[in-house]
Amino acid sequence: MTSWRDLLPGTPARTFDALALGIELRQREAYDPARWEARAVVPVTPRLLARRQDDLQLVARPLVRGARDAWIRADATWDAVRRSAGRFEPVQVRWFAELHALTQALRTTGPFAPSGDTVALDAVDSPLLWPHLAAAEALGIPLVSLNAQQRVRLARSATARVALDAIGGGGLRVSADLEIDGQPTDAAHARALGDAGLFAFATEVDPVPIVLAPVALPDPLPSLLGAPPVEVPPAEAAEFVAEMYPRLARRAPLSVGAGVPAPPPARPTLEVGVTYADDDMDYVLTWVYPGGLRIVYDADDTGGHGGADRDTRAEAQIRERVETAWSAASDLPVAAGATLRDADAAVFATRVLPALDVLDEVRVRTSGTAPSFRELRGDPRLRITAVESVDRDWFDLGIVVTIDGRTIPFGTLFSALSRGRTRIKLSDGAWFSLAHPALQRLRELLDEAASLDEWETGPRLPRTHLALWAEFEDLADESDAAVEWRGLARALREVGEVPEVAPPPGFLADLRPYQREGLSWLALLHAHRLGGILADDMGLGKTLQLLALIAHARSRGDARPWLVVAPTSVLPTWRDEAARFVPALRVRVVEATAVRRTTSIAEVAAGADVVVAPYGVVRTDAAEFAVPHWAGVVLDEAQFVKNPATRIHRAIATLRTDAVFAATGTPLENGLDDLWALLSLAAPGLFPSIRQFREEYTRAIEQVPSDAPTALSAAAASAHREKMLDRLRRRVRPFLLRRTKDVVASDLPPKQEQQLVVALGPAHQELYDRVLQRERQKVLGLLDDLDRQRFIVFRSLTLLRMLALAPGLVDERDAHLGSAKLDALLERLVEVAAEGHRALVFSQFTSFLDLAADRLDAAGLAYAHLDGSTARRGEVIEGFRGGEAPVFLISLKAGGFGLTLTEAEYVFVLDPWWNPAAENQAIDRAHRIGQTRSVFVYRLIAAGTVEEKVRELQHRKAALFDAVIDDGEAFASALDADDIRQLLGP
Repeated sequence: MTSWRDLLPGTPARTFDALALGIELRQREAYDPARWEARAVVPVTPRLLARRQDDLQLVARPLVRGARDAWIRADATWDAVRRSAGRFEPVQVRWFAELHALTQALRTTGPFAPSGDTVALDAVDSPLLWPHLAAAEALGIPLVSLNAQQRVRLARSATARVALDAIGGGGLRVSADLEIDGQPTDAAHARALGDAGLFAFATEVDPVPIVLAPVALPDPLPSLLGAPPVEVPPAEAAEFVAEMYPRLARRAPLSVGAGVPAPPPARPTLEVGVTYADDDMDYVLTWVYPGGLRIVYDADDTGGHGGADRDTRAEAQIRERVETAWSAASDLPVAAGATLRDADAAVFATRVLPALDVLDEVRVRTSGTAPSFRELRGDPRLRITAVESVDRDWFDLGIVVTIDGRTIPFGTLFSALSRGRTRIKLSDGAWFSLAHPALQRLRELLDEAASLDEWETGPRLPRTHLALWAEFEDLADESDAAVEWRGLARALREVGEVPEVAPPPGFLADLRPYQREGLSWLALLHAHRLGGILADDMGLGKTLQLLALIAHARSRGDARPWLVVAPTSVLPTWRDEAARFVPALRVRVVEATAVRRTTSIAEVAAGADVVVAPYGVVRTDAAEFAVPHWAGVVLDEAQFVKNPATRIHRAIATLRTDAVFAATGTPLENGLDDLWALLSLAAPGLFPSIRQFREEYTRAIEQVPSDAPTALSAAAASAHREKMLDRLRRRVRPFLLRRTKDVVASDLPPKQEQQLVVALGPAHQELYDRVLQRERQKVLGLLDDLDRQRFIVFRSLTLLRMLALAPGLVDERDAHLGSAKLDALLERLVEVAAEGHRALVFSQFTSFLDLAADRLDAAGLAYAHLDGSTARRGEVIEGFRGGEAPVFLISLKAGGFGLTLTEAEYVFVLDPWWNPAAENQAIDRAHRIGQTRSVFVYRLIAAGTVEEKVRELQHRKAALFDAVIDDGEAFASALDADDIRQLLGP
């Protein structure tokens, strides 16, 4: 209710009675067996405290200032303060009310009840007590003593540790080690206040000093305060070290004296116990702690069982590694235990167990006799014969599958494929996975053929379904479609000069000369119902050339719609570019899957000239997209389909279209398999299966041929490689157009690149070298079987790369070592911003970008942040382009394509990758058509780390790209065991 004094401004401020918190240390009188009445509780005096220190109690109550300026009890009870009705300052009243509530809730059972209007502080078990007491000073509430023979203060900080010291004869002593405000404190004169603080006092001092201190007191510290040290006899010391010592190390901080062994590792080990019985096997996963604690593994366990004796954080780290390795090795579910039979037992024994056995903090124990499981790991060899059946539109198929020289019974194979099994075990213990791309294609072929017609004498397939088995060379050679396609390919190669095609009517862009050449090349391919790869450098206008092709095709009377498949982030670019340069085109963007759409793809295509859809939607609704007959299909950022085993690659392969055009500045990122995957869509039939492609080209070019003599001279090997390389170039050239930025050098500003070598701090370098030695010993032993151990090897390399950036990325306990690379980055970003420039900062690790963001926050430097978790990507990008911040932190995965950020002149690449293509794409966000200023590129390399070796490997990868795509020198292989040895070498 408003007071009349507050009706007008300028009324003098009201004054309130002052309040203080009175604190007193009390003691129950000594026990006298001759007296029956209750023992009295009296305030502690120096004389009483000198005689005994048991039965102590710390109490508190409100005090008011008396007439002589002393703090007195008067009528300041807890209830009177709460009901003061304006007598005391409201914030102080609220503080006392909250303190009283704390003393009444979450109380422990104190030694005895407080008397009068006091509350027992030593019965409060809430950690909120300490910040509440600390807030009193700012509110003008002093902490004072209720007794003239005592004085009270609140400490700023304190530490408490369990002290272990050696005593004579080999025994041990366990006690509490205390410091309050940096001063050693006798634990015998301290008592716990719950598990979040304590109070300490001194004897033989008048008045008695009492100190209240906040400090964590995990067990057994509360029981060690005010008690004599616990001694471990020499005969029991070994048992103590083996059983109790590890538990103490997990529960509380330790202070270890001379002669006492270092604390044992507190982290658990995951034991994989395996028992074999005939062809079956049982396994059980168990957490094993030093000291003998054993807990059954549970993926959903939150650490309730076992309590404080468990290190749930360490368990979570180990569990993540185990589940990742397990899932990479097989599709068996991760469980605490199971009984496995047949092929499941075989895959667990030959894949899962070896993957787990090499992990840190995992131990495999087996009992019983293991069956002779053997994995057939070779590529399946499929011999397919196709002859015309009585029905002229069908082929009768003969299928023979061999793996590692073993002929697989077709009935067994067909039964497993039709039932959706993932592996097969033969009678002699040999087994193999059905996940191989060739077998998956065979599964699709058989399933579809069986659904189309009843099989009477064996498998048969309609002629119109050649795409499902076009990867098999025998079939493609004998099919009418393959013969027709090869005739067209020969006609294309025989064209001496690409006829020039003028930009179509209504096309509003002014094409540069190299873009006109691109249009002419694309138009020639499309006229022959062939596709190709437009592999121009990033930023040279691939989208514009393909829009010109679409407009050209429609100007020639082809009214069928086109399909453009692109990453989600690039969809607006196609819509906006079409509206700007070819406004007559009806463009429809499909962003939702069939579940959320009301219109089918066929209906959308019927009312559009161009349908633009993301890769994810095409993958999910592949059956719908396969219905229209598209005039052409454009794959923007076509590296999304470089893996032929993925659903999106298969979805594109099933589209009905005259031609597929792949647009990507990086058609070859990791190896020649990338190129094969794109050409299998854009130019199906150009090459045989991926298996034969590897045998004929990959192995011959990237390595010495396997059938070559051991003593093959270097000159002969080089000559053979050049021969196969030349053959590959001749076959690829008609279907791939590549222009680098060199062709438009006059249209682009200069680009200056510099490598900044950053030295690690001494402690950081020491930690890195120690981890390097450990990972090197582990990894080098796995390289003889790299295909099976690839996940583990790359995990170690990723660990080293993260450790080179910042130790805190690997282990939060090492975060105090900092990051020299972030220091160097921040220094340059401050300078860039001060000069009015703008910068892009790229990293593959979002966690490292988060650390960079923290440093920028601390420096007061504004920034934008884009990674895979960014919800409003468009707003973030437009905000940076509009000048909201001078720095843009971008993850390579989220921002490596589909962005034009010519507002920035500086690019910082924080961590190198095996292949320079990812870095080049990042740099091209700023250095592209539309940039008018010089672009400065800085690559930060951590000295003395794996990053230096990665940079060397980048040069080899660049040579690989140049050799095939840019007709450069001969190249080295993709990342293999020799590469890894060099990365981990001295």
